[in-house]
Amino acid sequence: MDLSFSPAEEAFRAELRAWLAANMPDPSTFAATLSLADEVTVLRAWQGRLHSGGWVGVHWPREYGGRGATQVENYILQEELARARAPEMIGRIGINLVGPTLIAHGTDEQKRRYLPRILAAEELWCQLFSEPNAGSDLASLRCRAERDGDELVVNGQKVWTSYAQFADFGILLARTDPAAAKTRGISFLILDMRSPGVSIRPLRQITGSDEFNEVFLEDVRVPAANLVGPLHQGWSIAQTTLGHERGTSPRQLVIHRILLDELFELCRAAAASDPVLRQQLAQSFIDVELARLHNCRTLTRIARGGKPGPESSVVKLWLTEMSQRLHDTAMQALGVRGQLWQEDALAVAGGKWARSYLYYRAISLFGGTSEIQRNIIAERVLGLPRSGP
Repeated sequence: MDLSFSPAEEAFRAELRAWLAANMPDPSTFAATLSLADEVTVLRAWQGRLHSGGWVGVHWPREYGGRGATQVENYILQEELARARAPEMIGRIGINLVGPTLIAHGTDEQKRRYLPRILAAEELWCQLFSEPNAGSDLASLRCRAERDGDELVVNGQKVWTSYAQFADFGILLARTDPAAAKTRGISFLILDMRSPGVSIRPLRQITGSDEFNEVFLEDVRVPAANLVGPLHQGWSIAQTTLGHERGTSPRQLVIHRILLDELFELCRAAAASDPVLRQQLAQSFIDVELARLHNCRTLTRIARGGKPGPESSVVKLWLTEMSQRLHDTAMQALGVRGQLWQEDALAVAGGKWARSYLYYRAISLFGGTSEIQRNIIAERVLGLPRSGP
């Protein structure tokens, strides 16, 4: 495992840091008090600025608007954006999931039509995979797509669809052969979110945010030209998407290191007289460092010509457990003030820790539950036999 970066990679990092120093907007531009619609508007403009500087989709091939950068350089990009406290790109589903999937499996016409508009956030994408009864067990999805001439007619429901109310297009998994086994007979489609029959209902979360949505599909007609890959072969194509979703996590790693440093400072006085708290903080430091090493291992494999594979589930699982342990320690150390929201004058850091704690309770669910990650690790990494029938 390589724990260092090459001179060329460090030069890439230096170039990016210089650009960010000259171009980062005032942090108040991204204030947490913005409405969701205003946030999307601001983030579109931010992604447009990044794109004009050549910092969006750097790992995409040059013919599709990228730099042809390595996955290591893309990792450095995400790391430095997080370190600069820059917000996530509003088009990250398109950049990180849709783009690599279409580049690997899309037709030439699909690539020409969709890829150029992703990078500058001219068109936003969402991911229509999860369903009310098929989240972690995605192969149980019930959304149907039936062929009707040159179209497929889609009926079903999707859920937990981030920013669907603002998306122009979505990547959709639907069952096209109901008689086939669970992971067969599923197709991968591009859905125009403005199509007749698409209904979107925002879901308000415990954090107060409502970027998640339910999406209802009633006799939605999708051109057969929007099929990605062969009919009924969508499950294997979705593995490309999910591999990128669960790969290395430089942004989350940097965020947790920043949170940990802030927690050290907040708890400095209490830790001086509390050996149990000191041990908990030390364990959090070890956890974050182990997350960095997990990332380095995955990144080294990719740099040597590999692809994000089932080992990505190790990164996802460790990140989940690390973040929840860190936030449990924070809530215990900060006491009731740590649980107050920004409206309260006594809230620690303006309620940041309360919001962060609630957000990370869900990390063991989104992107695949911890139970599913353990199954993937057991079966596809360790080679253990499948349980059950």
